[in-house]
Amino acid sequence: MKEKYFRYSLILLILVLGWLMVNCMWSFINGLLGSFTVYVLVRRQMIYLTENRKIKGVYAATVILLEVTACVFVPLYLFVWMLVVRIQDVNVDISELISTLKHLVSLIQEKTGYDIMSAGNIEAAAGYLTKSVQFVISQVSGLFVTTVVMIFLLYFMLISRKNMESYFYSLLPFNESNKNKVMGEIHNMVRSNAIGIPLLAAIQGIIAMIGYWTAGVPSPVLFGCVTAFATIIPLVGTGIVWVSLVVYLAMTGNWIAAIGLAIYCLVILINVDNVVRFVLQKKLADTHPLITVFGVILGLKLFGFWGIIFGPLLTSMFFLLVDIFKREYIDDKK
Repeated sequence: MKEKYFRYSLILLILVLGWLMVNCMWSFINGLLGSFTVYVLVRRQMIYLTENRKIKGVYAATVILLEVTACVFVPLYLFVWMLVVRIQDVNVDISELISTLKHLVSLIQEKTGYDIMSAGNIEAAAGYLTKSVQFVISQVSGLFVTTVVMIFLLYFMLISRKNMESYFYSLLPFNESNKNKVMGEIHNMVRSNAIGIPLLAAIQGIIAMIGYWTAGVPSPVLFGCVTAFATIIPLVGTGIVWVSLVVYLAMTGNWIAAIGLAIYCLVILINVDNVVRFVLQKKLADTHPLITVFGVILGLKLFGFWGIIFGPLLTSMFFLLVDIFKREYIDDKK
């Protein structure tokens, strides 16, 4: 009884303290997930520098951090800065658009009796707009904190690589074979999403920008970048951007460009999205498309931006653990 008391008391203390730590540090979850993602990508390089080239861990970690900063963070901040400047320079003549909107509102009210411009609708729209702006501002303002946390954690993960991996490996509640499967699944899923998603976004953005430029959309580079970011949204994705631009072109009276852009996006952009996404997932991690789609939905809700990587990982791990349980405890062993 005394031994059981100590055991269960220790488990309870671990759970309570763990919950308190997670609850208080959840605002830094993006930095933790980001550092883990980068660690998976640069782990082999760290092994090469320390074991093959015989470079001390501190120096090897410093070199890798400088490399990550130069290849990831500096271009990211430059891109955000250029995007903000580009948005400030956008100068679109919306007088004709406003006139068309007024005509559309009056036509809807005449045919259906529904007043879109009622006080309640305007108040609701203003509320949604305010929340959207606040979300964007919070994400941009949190980018610096996330970057600092990522670099800080990544440094200590690299210099403590062997001890850290050995410790967590020993905690996994599986036999050696299943431990290797779980670790391999984690590595493959993180690697495939960390490489595949930015690559897909870049391809989608370039293809969309070509279509926007051909159709005469104002600031095609800006909207191409927005389309690239929209690829992370499951199911609808790029449609949020190009459908809005098609509607804009139609409402400004440019029907030929609107129809042409719609056909271009339906025939080329969407198919490229589907083909490239599934080919990358198949080649890098051999993941079922439904796991990716529903995993991203789950991940975005739980983790925000980094959910596009860890959502599919959680979904894939769930099915892997179910399969392990089935083989170990349900299937008949002969």
